[in-house]
Amino acid sequence: MPVLWIALTVLALAAVGFLVGRGRALSTAGGDARKLHSLPNYYGWNVALFVLVPSLLTLAAWILIAPTMIEGRVVSLISEEVAADADARNLMMADVRRVAAGLDLAVAQGVMSAEEASDLRAGENDIRGRLAEVGVALGDNVTTAVLAAAQRYRVLSSASSLWMTIAVLGLAGLGFFYAWRRTRPDYRARNVVERSILLLLILCASIAILTTLGIILSMLFETQNFFSQYPWQDFFFSTTWSPNFRGNSDLGILPLLWGTLYISFIALLVSVPIGLFAAIYMSEYAGPRMRSVAKPMIEVLAGIPTIVYGLFALITVGPLLRDYFAQPMGFGQSSSSVMTAGIVMGIMLIPFVSSLSDDIINAVPQTMRDGSLGLGATHSETIRQVVLPAALPGIVGAVLLAASRAIGETMIVVLGAGAAARLDLNPFEAMTTVTVKIVSQLTGDTDFAAPETLVAFALGLTLFVMTLGLNVLALWIVRRYREQYE
Repeated sequence: MPVLWIALTVLALAAVGFLVGRGRALSTAGGDARKLHSLPNYYGWNVALFVLVPSLLTLAAWILIAPTMIEGRVVSLISEEVAADADARNLMMADVRRVAAGLDLAVAQGVMSAEEASDLRAGENDIRGRLAEVGVALGDNVTTAVLAAAQRYRVLSSASSLWMTIAVLGLAGLGFFYAWRRTRPDYRARNVVERSILLLLILCASIAILTTLGIILSMLFETQNFFSQYPWQDFFFSTTWSPNFRGNSDLGILPLLWGTLYISFIALLVSVPIGLFAAIYMSEYAGPRMRSVAKPMIEVLAGIPTIVYGLFALITVGPLLRDYFAQPMGFGQSSSSVMTAGIVMGIMLIPFVSSLSDDIINAVPQTMRDGSLGLGATHSETIRQVVLPAALPGIVGAVLLAASRAIGETMIVVLGAGAAARLDLNPFEAMTTVTVKIVSQLTGDTDFAAPETLVAFALGLTLFVMTLGLNVLALWIVRRYREQYE
């Protein structure tokens, strides 16, 4: 049975369990809900949860674990040389899955029976001919061993699907019967349901935490593999970035860090003043009608995809800076430059700084403004000497969060700043960032075990540490000084 049908069946059984559990609770209490320990709906939810939780957890675990186990058993039919090579094994398994899908299609269209599709003694030419009838062409790399592995894969997949259906629906039925039998007036259904919901919330929070931990560990392991092949001193202190998959690569991170920080600095020079002044205007000067129009219009910038900003940098801002600034002043001839990417990225960050600063300024107590005005200060003096100092920790935190966003940007840099890794002070020269090189090192037909590819994980880990440090610093500043003004 398909997974969707299994899930829908379990949901339907849970809905029936809710109604049956609620009805049984009322019937055992003689129709008087006052005799029940919990409200009638809690008894219904108790039955529904006993149906849903065990069955859906089993279904999720089966979907995650079964393919790996099936692949492990199928690989044993392939030659030991292929099984030992991870890349060759992955390519071979792709062919196995494609042939198995073709066999399923042939059975579905009646070209061959299910027994013939699973018969390991069937001839290679016969299988190729049947698959050709349903439009599945097999190349020369599909050998007899691959065909046998595909047949075995199909048999194991069918058996796994059958047992998964039996296990999931069986657990749903057992949960239904168990909860139904325990439904009686003195049963503490509310306690069980609320405890189950609490465990579900903890599970959801744990998934987010474990996902973050998995990302960190994956980068750490691959970074360790990289440093086992390339000296860490050259990576962190070399000023040359010149990857070469033929060997003798120079993989120094300093040019990439320089480009990342340079572009981010220009972006902050654009976004922080504009965003902060916009926030001051909207929170202190604009009336309700103007604020209701200006704030959404500014925040529209946050909804524009970064690829659109990149195209804007490539087609409009870059040529404009080249023709009117770089060439007349003798700074360069390229439309891809640090200034181009920095300006466009700064425009992208304006709503980020503006929205956070606006919320922080509005959080300053009105009594502080009233006290300043009562002492004779003007509106502008109150903003400069009272409101902004009170909101300064939060504003600094917003700026640091915007810096983290700028450091991690990719598409604007690809289209606006170019891909040249260099150490240069000229803002009208093309440069690149860490994120761009992560993408370039992991794309294309590359050897995943080579240091030129593994360096992407070292770059990613470095970038992760930088942004994490900025985020932690921003949160510390906000929490450290925020209570003084509440």
